[in-house]
Amino acid sequence: MPLTMDDVDRFEASRPRLEAIAYRLLGSASEAEDAVQDTFLRWQAADVARVEVPEAWLTKVLTNLCLNQLTSARARRETYVGQWLPEPLLAGDPMLGPADTAEQRESVSYAVLAVMERLSPNERAVYVLREAFGYQHREIAEILDLAESACQQIFHRAKKHVAAGRARTEIDEAEARRIVEEFLAAATTGRTEPLVRLLTGDAVAIGDGGGKVPARASAFEGAVAVAKFLRGLFKPSTAKRTLVGGSPELYASTANGVPAVVAVLDGRVIGVMCLEVTAEGITACRSQVNPDKLERATRHWSTTDHGTPLVRTAF
Repeated sequence: MPLTMDDVDRFEASRPRLEAIAYRLLGSASEAEDAVQDTFLRWQAADVARVEVPEAWLTKVLTNLCLNQLTSARARRETYVGQWLPEPLLAGDPMLGPADTAEQRESVSYAVLAVMERLSPNERAVYVLREAFGYQHREIAEILDLAESACQQIFHRAKKHVAAGRARTEIDEAEARRIVEEFLAAATTGRTEPLVRLLTGDAVAIGDGGGKVPARASAFEGAVAVAKFLRGLFKPSTAKRTLVGGSPELYASTANGVPAVVAVLDGRVIGVMCLEVTAEGITACRSQVNPDKLERATRHWSTTDHGTPLVRTAF
């Protein structure tokens, strides 16, 4: 039976929540959009008049589509060129989802998304549904076709793994801008010492070029190594300008709730560096430069007021 306008409207009302769930599960905005569209096709083919609780039905379908996607994604990421990082979402992107509680904000942080890559698909699903969206274990058990006690055990195991992999500090927008300003001021001096002072001793720098933009295959580790890498990264050179097609402007923003440096060239986002910050300093610089993972960021950037660049002629 064809969908009525009410049926379509019911789905569209759920789309933002479904996209936010899918993004947390997959770490990819484009894959999340595809999963939600596949969910709509299932909704279109279903006898929706017999669906008693549409929200629960849609969540179950979406989650299981994402679980299937996660299984195949693991195999693809084993052959991925270089480091794999999630697709960043800039401040204000509706796919970031609910941000009323610390747990909800943390569940979409770059650090936690990276940690969740090490969880099993079921662990990731239980953690996201419970921690970010407040589903009860009984509801999650029905979505995943598991026993409620099993869901509780999976959640506690997943939460323990996530807690062991992060120790960030919550930062508001003004503080995020101050951190990025201080970071760029240090990074553009041409010296390592100012950067070392901002970094923790065990700081790391990771980049994802997806084989399309040069990025080191392994992480830089330690404050001195990271500072030397950053000094070279922000040092102007003809080779860099030739590689990216010009000299990008650098802006202060937030991505996934953390301070971020956004590199923009001719209105296109060509890089997002997320700065993971603790009370001791910057502990990780995660850079996404794979153009396939910056398309949504570019679309969002074009529709928002992002102020003036901190650096007008980077590289």
